[in-house]
Formats: sequence, structure tokens, C-alpha cells
Amino acid sequence: MRPTTRIWTPGRILALLAIGIVIAGLARQSLAHPAGWAKVPDGARAGQLSLQRCTYPTEAGKVRADCGTLVVRENRADPKSRLIAVPVTRIRSRSAHPGAPIFRLEGGPGRSNMDFPFASRYIDGHDLVLVGYRGVDGSARLDCPEVTDARRHTADLVSASALRASAAGMRACASRLTADGYDLAGYTLAERVDDLDQARAALGYRKVDLLSESFGTRVALVYAWRHRQSIERSVMIGANPPGHFVWQPEQTAAQLRRYATLCGPDPACRTGSGDLVASMQHTATHFPKRWGPFPIHRGNAELAAFFGLMDASSDAAPISAPMTIEAWRGDASALWFESLASALLFPRAQVWGDSAAMGRIDVATAAAHFGSAQGGVLRDAGSRFLWAGGELANAWPAGPDEQAYARMRGSDVPTLLIGGALDGATPAENATKDLLPHLSHGRQVILDGFGHTTDFWNQQVPAGNHLINTYFDRGTVDASRYVPQKIDFTPSLAQSTLAKDVVGALVGLALFALASLAWMAWRVRARGRLGRVTRVLARSVWAAMIGLGGWFAVTLFVVVVTPSVPVDAVVPLVGGMAVPVALASFFGWRVPTRSAPKAAGLAVALAGALVGGWLGLQCGAQLLALLTTLAGTVAGANLALIACDIAFDVKRRPADAALVVDRATAVSLTV
Repeated sequence: MRPTTRIWTPGRILALLAIGIVIAGLARQSLAHPAGWAKVPDGARAGQLSLQRCTYPTEAGKVRADCGTLVVRENRADPKSRLIAVPVTRIRSRSAHPGAPIFRLEGGPGRSNMDFPFASRYIDGHDLVLVGYRGVDGSARLDCPEVTDARRHTADLVSASALRASAAGMRACASRLTADGYDLAGYTLAERVDDLDQARAALGYRKVDLLSESFGTRVALVYAWRHRQSIERSVMIGANPPGHFVWQPEQTAAQLRRYATLCGPDPACRTGSGDLVASMQHTATHFPKRWGPFPIHRGNAELAAFFGLMDASSDAAPISAPMTIEAWRGDASALWFESLASALLFPRAQVWGDSAAMGRIDVATAAAHFGSAQGGVLRDAGSRFLWAGGELANAWPAGPDEQAYARMRGSDVPTLLIGGALDGATPAENATKDLLPHLSHGRQVILDGFGHTTDFWNQQVPAGNHLINTYFDRGTVDASRYVPQKIDFTPSLAQSTLAKDVVGALVGLALFALASLAWMAWRVRARGRLGRVTRVLARSVWAAMIGLGGWFAVTLFVVVVTPSVPVDAVVPLVGGMAVPVALASFFGWRVPTRSAPKAAGLAVALAGALVGGWLGLQCGAQLLALLTTLAGTVAGANLALIACDIAFDVKRRPADAALVVDRATAVSLTV
């Protein structure tokens, strides 16, 4: 007769297969390269471009492209400088005889230049080329976790202590990167545009068109100054002339007055005082400190409001201008949502080393700006945040050529400037006064009712496509297809509604997790086990939902009691998910016939969930990290419980075998 204890039961085999799939997925994610990643090929030389056929995802689906890597020197002034790689993607034109290729230049700074879903709009008659930004894309990134962590571990992002911590993080980051072998003198606008021109030459193009937006228009300007012979035409959307990477409170005030003018006749927007600016100033003067138990951090709300005023349409949700105006009428719930959104979004919004390196080109303007008192309704929140209260100038080393491009120069490149009349990030009047007079072949189009670039890419798209394609094809400016854009001051989703939805979801799922665990405990106590299907759910899908609810409960505590602790830090995230997942898995594991003691099962489930959650956290970033952490806790708890069962079953087998022998002997004696 065989021993009664089976080690490899069908249930365990299936469970291990499922866990293996989860672990394989986490491993793949942890080994995946970030978007825009590239490496220097073995034996490569400076200027070498390697391409292979690929496809590129756009809003119209995948299109034909060539993807590859350009190898450049980190610092062209040093012939012994190391080689770095930047990614290059050429999206092929649909035409057999395309015109000059379009080089796309993203804004930021601190943002990748490799993501452009709107490329399909411009490839009927042109190739479109994306060249990665050194410091953001490719083999050398100026990541600054010191800055990100400093900003994440603060309740108010523009408080004096937060700004000091940000500046200290910048200094520490620059020192670490230098110690790691980075030559920070190679991360300048001049080096970036030389990468672009080196890619142009390597691709075999004589001249290119430039399509830039926001801070990318500064890249386009420097490109025109350094390599005039390489450029056919240039289109700048939301132009940022030299000296304007610092925002002036008086321009923010003018932006509010423009909205007040539009808001006045609109019944949905009219305030009790009849004056939008006065209403917002009243809110600033009597700013609420809490919404119920939830603290509102004024600096965070000001920061969200500043960036919210950049775009006029709901495409910029959840912090568009109409949503911001609604919040700053004094609705505490909406202001809390802005405070929370800032804390979650802005610390990781950019590659901070690149933002510092590029932003320093306006260091003289910043010095003058922060040398005088700044006020306004929003208290200069945008500039204070990005410049660390002005300390960025001293925290990051100066570039060798930053002063060479700090002032406007003349250019004879045919250039079309496109701006929104309600653009709070790059006000159109800056381009009118400080850029257009220096462009001998410059034209400007100002679009009524449009804000910053999010509005341009998403509103009246056919008119925008016609405007840009006509200019690149023939050099003519035709904005005739635009109609005045009406501002919707009643967005379908208000920040006050979002605030209530967020709190409702947090409380609801937290209560669901608590009620689920309480029911499981009662059921196991009353009947000794859960039902067969319920046990499977308790160790899989249900456990994941309970884990998410546990983290929501911890999030509520952190937001109310310890707001300087990030809700996605290791302890609240891993601990908040692991403990309820371990309990749910333990209840699903409990049956009277288990070899392992109950205490051992609970202990290993908790240990497995904690270890699995921590490993899962390392496999993802930002929102994805929530999913990988949750998957890790469920997989870890179940793997630990299966290992515990096997260990105790193996230990029990000799006793089972002896029992079988004793029974066989007894039967033979009886016979």
C-alpha cells in the first residue's frame, strides 16, 4: 500500500504554473528597457548610425519606420570623451517622392523626444524623424532620484523646506553623476542640436523642416543659429524665446483677466462677486486648510492651478483651466484634489537632471526674477517649483556655452509661430515682442480660445493639419479653416466631483477589504474552512482586491495623518497590500487536513507576501508599480504557502508510511 500523503497534487501543479506565469511576467517587466533606451554597439565610432525596419505606433495605427541608434561623443570639445548613444526613428512618408523631412522637437525640458502619436498627420508628403534627447533618451540619462525623493517626501512642494531639499537633491545628483563618469559639460542645448544635425547628415538629408513645441522651440532656435544651412522651414507651437523659462506673475495675472473677460457673460462661470479675479483672490486670502479630515496644502494647489491655466480645454484634464477656475472659487474639495494631484504627479514629472541642465540657459533671468519679491494669486508657484526657489542656479554646474544662447539673435529661417491666445505656459505676446522682430521671414498665427500645446494637438485638428502641412509644402500660411474656439466653463468632470470619487473609492474598497477578511475569519471559525471555489478566489482574484483595499486604507491614514510620507513608498505600499493579501491567502489555505500548523501557515503567508511585494515593487515604476507590487504579494503568499505544505508533507510521509505498514500488519494478523 502507498503512503496517503501526496506531494504533487493537481491543484499544487496548477497553482505553481499560475505563479510561474506571474513571476515570468514580473521578470520580463524588470528587464524591459525604458522608452527611448539605446546602447552603444560594440566597436562603434562617433557618428555611426545603425537602422533596421520597424513600425511606429501613431493615433492612426502602426506605420512603416526605421529604428536605430546614433553614436555621438558625450562632449565634442573633448576628443577623448566617451561615446553615448541616442535613439533615432525615421517614420517613412507615404509619398514616393517626399519633400524635406520633418524633425520633431518635444518640449519639457526633461521629457523624451521619442513619443509622438500625431506623426501620422504629417507623413503624406514628408518623412518624420525623431532623434532622442541626450540626457533623457538613450544610453545616458540624467536621472535624479535624489530630487524625486526630496519632492515626494514633502507635504507642500513649494514650501521653503521643500525647495531647500530640492536644491540639495540637485547638488547631490550632479555630484553622483560626475562620480559615475558623466561629463555634465556635454549636456547642453548646443550638444543636443549637434546631435540632430549629425543625425540629419547620417540619414543623407540635405535640409530638414523643424516641428517644435514649447521648450522644444528653444532647441529649434539654437539649431537655426548653429546650422542655418541645414534648415528649410520651421514651425514653432507655443514658442519659448530666451529668458522665458521663468514665468512672471504679472503674466499669470493677465491670463486670469483674459479668462475673467470670457467668464463674465457665461452664467455657468459667473461668480458671486461678478469678478473672477476678485473671487480667486478672496479664495487665496481665505484659503481653506482642510476638507473634512483631509489637509489641503496651499502650495500644491497653487502649483496645480498654475499648470492648469496653461491649457483651455478638457483635453488637459484633470487640471485644465476651466477645472482650475471652478476649484478656485473656494470649493475645498476641489482644492484638496489639486493638492493631492500635485503631490502624486509633479515629483516624477520630468527627468530632473535634464530639466536643470537645459533650464540653466535662462539663469540670468532667473537670478533677476528671484532677486525681487514675487506675488500674485498663485504666488509664483511654477517658477519656484522648477527653479527650487532660485537655487537651481547654484545647485547644478554651469554649461560651457549657456551664455552664448541666452539672448535672442536674428534668423532668416522661414518660421511660422503658432500660439494660443489663452496659453499660460508660453504666452503668445512673448513670441510677438521678443521673437518675431528677430525673424526676417517670420509669420505668426494666434488662435482664439486656444491654450498651450495640448489644445493645439487636440482641438480643430483638421485645421491644424492643414496649417502645418501647407506651410511645410509651399511656405504659405493658411489658418482660414479655424473658427473661434469657445471655452466650456462647465467641464463634464469637475475637480470637486473627482475629489468625492477618489475618497469614495478609497473608503469603499477599504471597507470591502475589511468586511471580506471579517467574513472569511467568521466562516473558517464556524465551519473550519471556506468552500472549494471560495478558497481558490481567496488566494487569487479576491486576494488582489483585498490587497488593493488594504493599500487604500493605508493611503487614507497617510493622507490625513502623515502627508509627508508618499503613499507609494515601500512601507505603505508593500505593507498595505501584503498584510491583507497574506490574511486572505491564509484563510483560503486553511483546511483541517493540512499537515502544517496554522501559525506556520500564517507566518509564511505574511513573509511571502512581504518579500513578493517588495520584489514586485522593483519591477515597475509609477502606476505600473502598483500592479507589479500587488501581483508580487499574491504570488509570494501563495508560493510560500505551497512550499510550507510541501515541507510539512515531506516531513509527514515517513509517519504515513509507518501507519500504512502497521495497518497492513494488523490486517494480516487478523486474517
